[in-house]
Amino acid sequence: MVISSRDRAEPAGPGPHAGRAAVLGSPIGHSLSPVLHAAAYERLGLDWTYTAIECDEAGLPGMLDRLRDEPGWAGVSLTMPLKTAAVDLLDDVEPTAALLGAVNTVVVREEGRLAGFNTDVDGVGYALRRLTGGAAPVQPLVLGAGGTARAVVAALARAGATRVAIVARRPDAVAELVGIGARLGVSVTALPWDILSGGMPAGPDLVVATTPAGVTDELARRPWPVTCALLELLYHPWPTALAACAYRGGARVVGGLEVLAGQAVGQVCHFTGRPVDERVLLAAGHAALSARVASRIG
Repeated sequence: MVISSRDRAEPAGPGPHAGRAAVLGSPIGHSLSPVLHAAAYERLGLDWTYTAIECDEAGLPGMLDRLRDEPGWAGVSLTMPLKTAAVDLLDDVEPTAALLGAVNTVVVREEGRLAGFNTDVDGVGYALRRLTGGAAPVQPLVLGAGGTARAVVAALARAGATRVAIVARRPDAVAELVGIGARLGVSVTALPWDILSGGMPAGPDLVVATTPAGVTDELARRPWPVTCALLELLYHPWPTALAACAYRGGARVVGGLEVLAGQAVGQVCHFTGRPVDERVLLAAGHAALSARVASRIG
């Protein structure tokens, strides 16, 4: 199965009494999602609430029952560690989410049926377009093979990439991504982490960093090629050491806030049935991050 625009499910829009949504995860206190969604609903003229709810895998079935039974829910956003756990708990899962085995958006439909979607692919795709201007990556390199890498491989496929190399500390972790890539029409190759010991190798025109904070700090001490654009999925604190390294090398750099805004726009559309400009959410996100920095300095 090749993911294309035809595979993207059309948003159903809210039920007649919807006006409530939330983000679920653990830990969840750091999430910017309430800020981004609040900005979107304000721009759309909707008096909706969107809160952050602490929820781990054990609590997810009960929370989904609440969505089915309590009036007013449009849906919820899911973050770690719930994206894979939710797949088997929903009534319907759209093709992209089913292929990736990960859901980040749950929509409440008629009679309390719950439908799962993955807008992380849309978020990565939005960030890639800002980074490359829509040009297809020729030799993309992904750092890390965790859950986020699934959405990255799918987004690269949508962007026109035909091959993807993945550098992982555990090469066996790439096996699942190889299978996903095959179903997307993309050749996925596993490379050992020590290939980065001498710095970024020659060849990649795009690097997507999906690794946790600090993992790429050693790589950031090496020169960065000007011809290699960087999408760094982390966004706080910004810039990361890797992003700063790429900036100094003269490369194009986009951060994870663009990914977060892009995936949130997809969620808002699923919840409300209405589009909103990513720039509205980006502005709200930048303001919130600046306020966090100022509060720590003060």
